[in-house]
Amino acid sequence: MKKKVKRRLAAGGVFLAAALLLTAAAWASPSAAELYSQYIYKGITETIGRISGLFPFSAAELCLYILTAAFLITLIKEAVKGIRNKRVKEEGIGWLSLWFFAGALLFFLYVINCGINYCRVSFSEKEGFLVEGYSDEELADVCLWLTDEINERSALVLRDEEGQMKTKGNVGEEAVKAMNRLGEIYPSLKGYYPRPKELVFSQFLSWQNLTGIYSPFTIEANYNGDMTDYNIPFTICHELSHLRGFMQEEEANFIAFLGCTCSGQTQFQYSGYLSAWIYAMNELNDRDVEQWSKIRPLLSEEADRDVKANSAFWQQYEGQAAKWSGKINDAYLKANGQTDGVESYNRMVELVVSCYRMQNGSE
Repeated sequence: MKKKVKRRLAAGGVFLAAALLLTAAAWASPSAAELYSQYIYKGITETIGRISGLFPFSAAELCLYILTAAFLITLIKEAVKGIRNKRVKEEGIGWLSLWFFAGALLFFLYVINCGINYCRVSFSEKEGFLVEGYSDEELADVCLWLTDEINERSALVLRDEEGQMKTKGNVGEEAVKAMNRLGEIYPSLKGYYPRPKELVFSQFLSWQNLTGIYSPFTIEANYNGDMTDYNIPFTICHELSHLRGFMQEEEANFIAFLGCTCSGQTQFQYSGYLSAWIYAMNELNDRDVEQWSKIRPLLSEEADRDVKANSAFWQQYEGQAAKWSGKINDAYLKANGQTDGVESYNRMVELVVSCYRMQNGSE
């Protein structure tokens, strides 16, 4: 037992030390993190992503259930054995050493498949999108532009008997096509994209107020299949952007916006414009309520129905679980250099404004 414990502690210590050293090196040298993302991380996604992409289900979700079951089974087993043999302390140390090793290994995988990428050069900097301040008037112009784009497409997407948008076809395959098309425009997004996975138990994400999640352990883009459908194309593209090493949430949101709006499918374009509209209109409401009140009624009836359905969906999951999830996510983002925490998602508006300027020749 003692030898086994020592081996576990030693191996776990090696993984933990390696993870901490790699993290420190990435923060100390963003250029090294950039090289890592471009070459080593890209190789990892090309390899592991292809393997996990073979499964029609989320390998990350399956692993989570297996890991949870293993944790509980080993805990009960070692507790019973310890009580029976009157060796509770020894069995407890053995159990703790096992899960120390498992935790250290998972932390190491997180660092090499996710953590280092937080220190790399941003997508906006690499591709020439200037992030700078903007006036209330310019924000209002962007909101009007997004409103027009939504209204042009709101009657063209498939809708159910309640008038809400419904996705059609294989959305995952179309999202991969959209990201590959985007990669032809922006070289930093070029590469292999595995199939996105809808969680079987999507309610797990709903309880946490999450639309999707990137798994650094299996290199997978997972999404919540229960939410309102207009969210799905945007969310999938957001999660796929993390597979190109862009972890900052505002950047992933912006890449999702570009991926959707550059897609050849109307349902993707509609999803991208409507998702950006919500962020931009929330920002306008904070800055100029009068302008917001003028633009809000201009949204088409069909799109308005989607917005209200989305609000109704998330309201049913408001509670302590969602609050704690939000706090944990906020702390996680701040620990990885996103000082705005969960508010960083909203900073995509700056990038959408930059895109609007470029399209209208004002940059």
